[in-house]
Amino acid sequence: MKSLFKALNDGTRRQILEMLKDGDLTAGEIADQFDMSKPSISHHLDLLKRAELVISVKKGQFVYYSLNTTVLDELISWMINLQDNKS
Repeated sequence: MKSLFKALNDGTRRQILEMLKDGDLTAGEIADQFDMSKPSISHHLDLLKRAELVISVKKGQFVYYSLNTTVLDELISWMINLQDNKS
């Protein structure tokens, strides 16, 4: 879970997740939305993959990224259970 919170603790990575909620994007399409180097975006995508927040699939010469909603559902459920235990 540490990698999950580390991934969410960065504005760029949260923006990438917001972008992916509308559908799959290639690394290039994601990089085009930021004023930073492609290796920097690649690093952000790698951290999101390690946290299992995104899934990547290679199609031809492109790698497509999509949200892994399973992990997000588990996180939300865990947080709700924390709140329920507080009551």
